Amino acid sequence: MALKFQYNKNALQDLKKQLSIRERALPILKSKETALRHEVQVLQRTLKSLKKQMEETSTLYQKFEKFWAEFPDILVMEPLEVLQKNVVGVKVPHIEKVNFTLRDMSLFTQPAWIPAGVEALKRTIRLQIEMEFAEKQLKVLHAARKKTTQKVNLYEKVQIPAYEEAIIRIKRFLEDKDNISKAAQKIVKKRNEQKQMPA
Repeated sequence: MALKFQYNKNALQDLKKQLSIRERALPILKSKETALRHEVQVLQRTLKSLKKQMEETSTLYQKFEKFWAEFPDILVMEPLEVLQKNVVGVKVPHIEKVNFTLRDMSLFTQPAWIPAGVEALKRTIRLQIEMEFAEKQLKVLHAARKKTTQKVNLYEKVQIPAYEEAIIRIKRFLEDKDNISKAAQKIVKKRNEQKQMPA
């Protein structure tokens, strides 16, 4: 990173301030990156578990395959309430629960398999929605982790070394300038002393 700066005390103070901000932020960013990586791993395991449950439910669902054509239109899913959940400072979409209502029906006039079919259908729909939201969360958290990792790398490998180098260069310049000034003063002083000496 080509850092632009001037060789003066104001620039030195500004660079020190910028360096301090980045040095304080770096451990926080590293902690956030670690926490996000952990959350992504947890979510990946959750998604894997949901997919396994979905496979098991599909097997159960297939038991009723012959009957689905005559399944009555009695199951109604209530509207989903999508919330924002804060995960390590990142907002991800989240649902508390999936609710269903059953339309009025007479259990005496329906086939005996209907209650089990309703439960299988509820479970399948819930799992599909949970998987969909887990995938959305994973996508958001993965993007946030990637962005945080980039910022950590930017601070650690580019900006902090550039600020440190600039500070060293300005300090050397100012020291050299001060030394030259002192040397010039000594020379002027000697000349003045020599001029004042009687010949």
